[in-house]
Amino acid sequence: MQLGFVTAILPDYDLRQVFQAAAEIGYDCVEVMCWPQGKDARRYAGITHISAEDFTDSDVTTIQQMADEFGISISALGYYPNPLTPDLEEAQKYVEHIQKVIAAANKLGINRMNTFIGRDWKKSVDENWPRFLQTWPEIIKFAEQQQVRVGIENCPMSFTEDEWPGGKNLAISPAIWKRMYADIPSEYFGLNYDPSHLVWMHMDYLAPIRDFADRIFHVHAKDVRVDQHRLDQVGILAHPLEYHTPKLPGLGQVEWGSFFSQLNEIGYQGPVCVEVEDRAYEDSTASCLAALRQCHTYLRNYIPERK
Repeated sequence: MQLGFVTAILPDYDLRQVFQAAAEIGYDCVEVMCWPQGKDARRYAGITHISAEDFTDSDVTTIQQMADEFGISISALGYYPNPLTPDLEEAQKYVEHIQKVIAAANKLGINRMNTFIGRDWKKSVDENWPRFLQTWPEIIKFAEQQQVRVGIENCPMSFTEDEWPGGKNLAISPAIWKRMYADIPSEYFGLNYDPSHLVWMHMDYLAPIRDFADRIFHVHAKDVRVDQHRLDQVGILAHPLEYHTPKLPGLGQVEWGSFFSQLNEIGYQGPVCVEVEDRAYEDSTASCLAALRQCHTYLRNYIPERK
């Protein structure tokens, strides 16, 4: 396995600075954010460390030279919008940019792109399914043509009032993953697996590693703390951020020894990228870098450095 981090935590850095930071701390790789140029209101969104728009051979050369200079590989290109949003014009823009990111991954020789399925958060899973079937087969067909594997992160995107009640990503549970892969059985359609989301949803986060071993393309390392006292006050139907907090690996409730043991059992040899979303480490770039150092120190217990 290779240890990396998601570049969204360094929004003020350019790609060269990201590679330099990764190398200085000791990481092997980074998942690079590829949002369209411009701001986004959502936390950790709107970050553009590689622009997939008008992506040229010159861009490829420049990026590969930087990666070689610092000895850092790119685990995947990441872009996480809501391509099933009820605004069809907005959704089409998201789909088009997902395809641009897939094409950029192909040009760079990277075989992974990570994203969300999306969801109309005011509708049920069944009510969303026709849109899923209208949208995703064509995206995956394009990915097949580009020979890029698409990893869907299992984040519910259900945290705040504007995402209530269903959240903005369908792909939240094993039952839904089975349905997705039955309807689109492509070997280029898989998971960017994050155990923390299953923890706060009170689900087993180890069994799916075994059950979906051939679908795990990429892994996010994020921890979570469920505040049981607060949960007892507000109940499971409250907005999820009312009772749970994303944390750095080792500071929450994921049993990382068991987690990595299960990854080893299935023969997973891909990237594991830290996703820093711990508000205790967000007040400055220095704090973000401190978080990345702490995560690196902790996770090297499970992913030894490559010599």
